[in-house]
Amino acid sequence: MSSFGKIALFIDGSNLYATSKALGFDIDYRRLISEFQARGTLLRAFYYTTVVEDQEFSSIRPLIDWLDYNGYTVVTKLTKEFVDVTTGRRKVRGSMNVDLAVSAMELAEHVDQIVLFSGDGDFRSLVEALQRRGVRVTVVSTLSTQPPMVADDLRRQADVFIDLADLKPKVARDPIDRPATREVRQPPQFLARGSIIRSDRVE
Repeated sequence: MSSFGKIALFIDGSNLYATSKALGFDIDYRRLISEFQARGTLLRAFYYTTVVEDQEFSSIRPLIDWLDYNGYTVVTKLTKEFVDVTTGRRKVRGSMNVDLAVSAMELAEHVDQIVLFSGDGDFRSLVEALQRRGVRVTVVSTLSTQPPMVADDLRRQADVFIDLADLKPKVARDPIDRPATREVRQPPQFLARGSIIRSDRVE
């Protein structure tokens, strides 16, 4: 397996969740981070998601807590629920796309490769901008669903496309495992909060 050099992961949480569900499995986030540690020097793993405001319990909260205590940098945004006047259905307003794009551009000079876990076509211009800065971009989504979860123009813009279906043996959670529970442990050194990124290492 060729080295990706210095890597950062950018995970569009809701998009990755929808993609893995469409493929019929759950992500084991400990296995996912280990898989990309094996591919190069992992500097950061960001996880972006929205949380509905005024909701006493969010089903995503246990996962957010677990990720936060196990080496991921979790970025959340409160969103509001509203009723669509045309359909009468409850919807959520809010997106993390801008937050993700800004962080990726800020980190661009420190990494060789950015791995984007999303099939959202809105990210095509971000991928193009990162490539102009000399960063290779890998997009992880899937063509194995009908319709595909990845926008065609995003897939074509990426330097490398990895189908999540092909990653399943390496990152799927064993069905007999319980869902991630909160574990208090020190973040691995490569992801320690407040660390300074240098050209050769993270301190």
